[in-house]
Amino acid sequence: MHPITIKLFLAQGHADGLRIAEISNWSGKAIACPRNEFNTLLKRDEVEKPGIYLLFGDQEDSNPTVYIGEAEDIGRRLKKHETLDWTQVITFISKDDNLTKSHIKYLEGKLIDKFREVDAVSVHNAQTSGAKLPESEIAYMNAFLECVYQILPILGVYYFSTKQSKAKSSVLYCKIKQLEAKGRRTNSGFIVLKGSQAVFKLRPSVSNAIKNRRQMLLDKKILIEENDYLIFTRDHDFSSPSTAGAIVRGGNTNGLIQWKDKDGQTLKEIESQENGNE
Repeated sequence: MHPITIKLFLAQGHADGLRIAEISNWSGKAIACPRNEFNTLLKRDEVEKPGIYLLFGDQEDSNPTVYIGEAEDIGRRLKKHETLDWTQVITFISKDDNLTKSHIKYLEGKLIDKFREVDAVSVHNAQTSGAKLPESEIAYMNAFLECVYQILPILGVYYFSTKQSKAKSSVLYCKIKQLEAKGRRTNSGFIVLKGSQAVFKLRPSVSNAIKNRRQMLLDKKILIEENDYLIFTRDHDFSSPSTAGAIVRGGNTNGLIQWKDKDGQTLKEIESQENGNE
């Protein structure tokens, strides 16, 4: 990732109101607002343009919800969603009016796929989307999406920010019953790597939160059964090393103790050294 400058304008003067985010030399613009500022959003000229939008709702099964859509007139489409149960909307439009129907369908499809890759949010789209584009237009839209992913954390959506920090920490290991999981620390938690193993049976004392989280991973095929254990089919983000360790070990776990480097040093010892507390 290269350094960028993001300009954030607070239209009401406070961080919880309507916000406009732009990146230097980017043709796009993001506008976000809570539901109670929805009428203010609809008065803006930008929402009469083509673009994509994300509607975030309250938690469901411990996860927030998101609905992703596209429209040639975002404001008109959003009015049709007033009856839905959502708390915040984020829209993305082009300042130079160069987004076509095919462009926004492509962006919508890629965002739906991206959000479905993470377990930290429940996607409410019943089906996927997308559009076929020429190679040059795909490159243009993928560059547009990169800016979308850079802006989302600034607007409070952190689900993808961990991907940027994978290479910044060494691999850590969590072992139990001849099984081994691999992971890394990230800026916003912990990531368990594809191919990691986890015990098949949960401990009787496991918390409901871990039990539900494990079941969601199984339902989404992020964890699958192999022989007498489970295996991660792809990299997966967790909010903490303890949550990651609990999924691997089948019960509540102190991740600072159970995750260790190749020399057997615990994560707690590693962090203590990094903080100058040797």
